[in-house]
Amino acid sequence: MEDPSLYFPLPTIKTLLQTFYSSFLFCFLRVFPLCLALLFETLVLVHKWSFLGHLLFVSAVVLYTTLVYHFSRPAPVYLVDFACYKPPSHLQVPLHSFMEHSSRFGCFEKESVEFMGRVIKLSGQGERTSLPPALHYIPPRTGHLDSVEEAHMILFSVMEDLLAKTRVNPSEIDVLVVNCSGFCPSPSLSSMVMHRFKLRDNVKTFSLGGMGCGAGVIAVDVAQTLLKLCSGAQAVVLSTEIMSTGWYSGKERKKLMLNCLFRMGGSAALLQSGPQAARVAKYQLRHMVRTHMGASDRGYFSAMREEDSEGITGVSLERDLMQVAGEILRMNIGALGSRVLPLSEKFWYSFSLFHKRFLDPKTEIYVPNFKLVIHHFCIPPSGKALLRELGKGLRLKKVDLEPALMTLHRFGNQSSSSLWYELAYMEAKGRVKRGDRVWQLGTGSGPKCNSAIWECISPVNPLAKVGSDPAGPWFDCIDEYPIAMDDF
Repeated sequence: MEDPSLYFPLPTIKTLLQTFYSSFLFCFLRVFPLCLALLFETLVLVHKWSFLGHLLFVSAVVLYTTLVYHFSRPAPVYLVDFACYKPPSHLQVPLHSFMEHSSRFGCFEKESVEFMGRVIKLSGQGERTSLPPALHYIPPRTGHLDSVEEAHMILFSVMEDLLAKTRVNPSEIDVLVVNCSGFCPSPSLSSMVMHRFKLRDNVKTFSLGGMGCGAGVIAVDVAQTLLKLCSGAQAVVLSTEIMSTGWYSGKERKKLMLNCLFRMGGSAALLQSGPQAARVAKYQLRHMVRTHMGASDRGYFSAMREEDSEGITGVSLERDLMQVAGEILRMNIGALGSRVLPLSEKFWYSFSLFHKRFLDPKTEIYVPNFKLVIHHFCIPPSGKALLRELGKGLRLKKVDLEPALMTLHRFGNQSSSSLWYELAYMEAKGRVKRGDRVWQLGTGSGPKCNSAIWECISPVNPLAKVGSDPAGPWFDCIDEYPIAMDDF
């Protein structure tokens, strides 16, 4: 008979105490000792006992408060390591190849092909971004089977790299979260991964769909919520976007944008809870802030998958999308700033709001300096124009935006997994030091904006092996970057 501990991790003493603490019985026991202590103190005062009685009372209250605080705290969550998918070189699509293939597909007018070419040039993408095999055919193959094969290619590969890098056995995984916005097959993507790697039958699996570029941070939030409930548990978060099913072959320009902006990619991250994880982890999750504007009609309809007049499905990006993105970014950044910024920055920001509202409406609102508490920034690489405006709004320098710009140039915008490519860039450059804080900012349709703050807790080796790739996705080109962008 097999050892059940291989499938059901044995709980620690602290986990058992935490479970007991949250039970109904302990809800009563939390109050009873305090009542007993107060009764004892009353007896001390009435009978005028010695100072020793008062000391015993104070000691009991202090000890009880300490124990309650210690066992009621959620388990800390750590990022052990992560891996990024590196597409093979034969899948790269230089601009001239993209233009030539698009003109031969037979579904695009000449004006549409020229429009897509201009968008790609202005976006900041380089000549080595990649598209999946199905989109290299003429005409492109966008069927269900092609999308499944693309999902297998990305998710299985990046999962293998993560397991090889962390030396974790698939049977040790307790939670699996997979996010992909546009492709939601049945069986689900999480079931595909579970079947391929033979995960335990009691693993908690989730497949997140339709959440856009911000789903990567949302997946981390789902995983960390579960990990906090069980110290020592491990979770894998897989993020990708399947391009085969998202390709648009119509004529509406607001739907053609996705053909230009998004490229092939994927990431995998291993999270673990409990203090024992701190010995092997790279980062600790310090803050998580999520903001949603789905109740607003303007925000809800700003990015939506729908059919055009000819019945061809695509994602429409409306003209007011930038304004909606700006509003939800301000909401999310304001909520995050209230948690992480020092009192001086909060004071000047509040004072500027008061001055603008009651004294001088023409006065500009003070922009807090997030660089006082955050050292590195992972920002959605949605194009040079958006990065330029976001940098101005957060008072960031070009070096702070460099990871996003270089990720956009080398790999394009890989939707929810892009933030991990940017973190991999910083690590490959040797910029992340112990004690540094990294801000991952993800935005997506809905609309929603999500922020995760990670603190580096161990030295990061830029030459650490990731499976068969000695240094992750930047191994063969990190010395070429950063490149000059004179028009930025």
